[in-house]
This record gives sequence, C-alpha cells and structure tokens, in this order.
Amino acid sequence: MSNIPLKRPLNPGRVIFISLLMFLLLLVTMGASLVLGTAEIGIHQALDVFSGSLQADDSAKLILLRVRLPRIILAGLVGFSLSMGGTIFQALLRNPLADPFILGISSGAAFGAVTGIVLGLTFALGVPLMSFAGALVTIYLVMVLGSRKMGMESSTILLTGVIINAFFTAIIMFFVSTAFDSRLHTMLFWLYGDLSQSRYGSLAIIGPALVLASIVLYGYSKELNLITAGDETAVQLGVEVERAKKICLVVVSLVIGLVVSFSGLIGFVGLIIPHMGRMIFGSDHRLLIPVSAFGGAIFLIVADTLARTLVSPSELPVGVITAFAGAPFFIYLLRRRGSGWNRA
Repeated sequence: MSNIPLKRPLNPGRVIFISLLMFLLLLVTMGASLVLGTAEIGIHQALDVFSGSLQADDSAKLILLRVRLPRIILAGLVGFSLSMGGTIFQALLRNPLADPFILGISSGAAFGAVTGIVLGLTFALGVPLMSFAGALVTIYLVMVLGSRKMGMESSTILLTGVIINAFFTAIIMFFVSTAFDSRLHTMLFWLYGDLSQSRYGSLAIIGPALVLASIVLYGYSKELNLITAGDETAVQLGVEVERAKKICLVVVSLVIGLVVSFSGLIGFVGLIIPHMGRMIFGSDHRLLIPVSAFGGAIFLIVADTLARTLVSPSELPVGVITAFAGAPFFIYLLRRRGSGWNRA
C-alpha cells in the first residue's frame, strides 16, 4: 500500500464534468425518492407542488415539503459527509478499512445523544447538542492521546480511536441495558440511524458547515495524494504532513460529529463508497473526493427510501439498510476487482 497508483493525469475540465454528472444523478435520485413512500404521490402531483399550483393545506404538498424533502436533503448531506470523511481518513491513515467511525467519533456522539435521551431532552435541540458535545470530547481525546512527541503516527491514532470507541460503546450498552421504558426503543432506533427527525432548521446548520469543510478538505487533495504514498515521501516533496493531518482530522471529525448528532449512527457509507470511487475513477483525490461525496449522498438517499418503504407503514433504521446492502456488496467488489489500494 506504499505506492498507490493513479490513473491517467487529470485536468480541471474532467473533474468538473464528472462532478456535474454525479450531481445530476443525485438530483434524479432525489426526485425519484420524493414520489416514493407510504402515501401515493405521482410525478404530476409533485410537479404541481413545486410549481405552486396546489393549495397550501393540500395533503400532497404537506407530505412532500414538510416530511419527505427535508428528510431527503438530510440523507444527502449525511451521506455526502460520511463518504467524504471516509475518503479523507483512508488517505491520512493509509488504511483501506478506515472510515468516519474509526477514530471513535461516532461512539462519542452516540454517548452524548444517549445521555440526552436518558435526561429526557428533545430531538429538536437537546439531543443533537449533547451528541455534538460528545463528538467534541472524542476529538479532543484522540488529538491529545494520539499525538506523540515525534508527531501524529497513523497507528497511534488508529489504536486511540479503537480504545475510545470501545470505552464509549461500553457506557452506551450500560444505558441501553438499564432502560426499560420508551427510551429504550428511542435509543436503539437512533443508534442504527434515524433520519425521521429532519427539520429545515437542522439543514440550515449542516449545509453551510459542510460547504465550508468541503472547500477546506478539497484544498488538501494534492497533499493527500502524496501522503498516501508515505509520510517520508510527502515530506521530501514539500508537504507539511503534520499540519495537513491535524487540519484534515479536525475538520472531518467536526463535520462527522455534526451530522451524526442529527442522523444517528449510520455505518458502511464511509467505507464502501470511497472504495467504489477508487476502483472506477482511480486514487487521485482531486476527483475521488467529489465523486465519493456525491456517491455517498446518492447511496444514503436510496437506502433511506428503502428504509421507509420496505415495511410500510412502519419503517426501518437506515443503518440497517446500509449494513444489509453494504456488507455483501463490499465483499463482492473486493473479490471481483480488488480494493484499489494494491493494484499495480
């Protein structure tokens, strides 16, 4: 995994073209998800809603604009964040199994959320705030415990994340084991991913933060290409490795902590989608970052659509769908084409 091959040289035009194609595919996926659900709403009704020809109190308009649309947008933002985070973590840690949860950020956020649920806080503000606070504590612990005098070693950061994840998971299981009322169901549902609490207010918080984080992280795409070849190689080529690692780790962790606080724990997105992007488009992060991000948004929107329609009128946690779909598909891709990390 020391020398990761890149495909043919990129130019800005190719990056923009492929990114626009992925964005258009995302819009098509969002449109299809809007008309799928328990309530039957056809394409013509959806067009009438967005053209403004329906009354404000029309049931179709209320369902589309107040229930489905914010949930679809939240799914897209969360998928975008998780997949982009997985791409960055895999590059920084040079580990194909790294994903946004490898540093324990998810378990820290989950600890905060479960604490909020136990205290009886609401999902409108209290639980997300507690979840984000838990993520911040985890980030601090990882940065302090994972740093050594000689710098931030990937293996040290990984081990620190595993230890912190195990610790917070044990506390979460204690809370779950001692809860016997409706809070138990709420905890379990949130722990497997819950996008049903989506509100436009939460989107207004996540959206700008994600745009800013994406700009910062994409600015390090060239440095990430060199870091994946090894820290020594990157240093010789003029990269400030320690500074780049710290900035990327903090930015990604903050974004993951933010989205997890509103969505719950959703696995496999940050693991599978970056691998698929690497297999198809190569390992150049100038293209891999936008492709993986848009791919993650598409994947999670599809998964959430299945989660709310497969057992209609009930619904499944979206994390269950990503696990069911992700695990076997990931194994199939590895056996079929390889991970893309060690191909000559």
